[in-house]
Amino acid sequence: MSIKDAVQPVLRDARATVLPDRADRHGPLPPLMLALTVVTGLVDAFSYLVLGHVFVANMTGNVVFSGFAIAGAAGFSLAASLAALAAFGVGALLGGRIAHRARAHRGRVLRRALVLETVLFLAAYGVARYGAPLDTAGTRYELIALLGLAMGVQNATARALAVPDLTTTVLTLTITGMASDSKAAGGGGGRTGRRALSVLAMFAGALIGAFAVRDGSPALPLLLAAVLLAGSTLDTFALTRSHARWTDPL
Repeated sequence: MSIKDAVQPVLRDARATVLPDRADRHGPLPPLMLALTVVTGLVDAFSYLVLGHVFVANMTGNVVFSGFAIAGAAGFSLAASLAALAAFGVGALLGGRIAHRARAHRGRVLRRALVLETVLFLAAYGVARYGAPLDTAGTRYELIALLGLAMGVQNATARALAVPDLTTTVLTLTITGMASDSKAAGGGGGRTGRRALSVLAMFAGALIGAFAVRDGSPALPLLLAAVLLAGSTLDTFALTRSHARWTDPL
């Protein structure tokens, strides 16, 4: 097989993810999930670089960090990791309630979740930009709570929508799928373009967030994420009027 023959299906898959066919089972949801993946990169760049060694989206990391903290490793806080886990859990509970109440229309599920997530991000930006210094304990835990809640809502929503390979946070299985399902491994090579876009989206969010913290303002990643969420939210208001097949629950 030539390089061209190998690359073309990947590019077609990537294009179908960014510009999906409205007749597809997941309709316009894939590009919105990619936008939320960028948000994940932005917010975890902020939480890790500004709030210390803690994640507000990647809960696997916080479980590991908790072990480090208990072992006495420098730079890790058990309280911060547990606070993030607790806030995320409450957010996932809220996201689950939203998903179950609006489950008859997937567009409404996403709209309601994004409205709440946008409000939480704007509140977090206000605290980070205009509140007490970020190195104070009160501000740190307030931001962990707000952002953990928001990301819990996002994850529960992504789980309810179940768009394949677009979980918005977890990339381990995505990368595994790229390798294990590849033709080199004897698989069909399906959805490689979508999976690659998911990885690139989170990478881009993390890269932009790190540059924003280093060269701009510590709160800038939160503002960028809030703007991206607000734009996605506006898109969902039009989607809720659709009665296409993609709106039906899975």
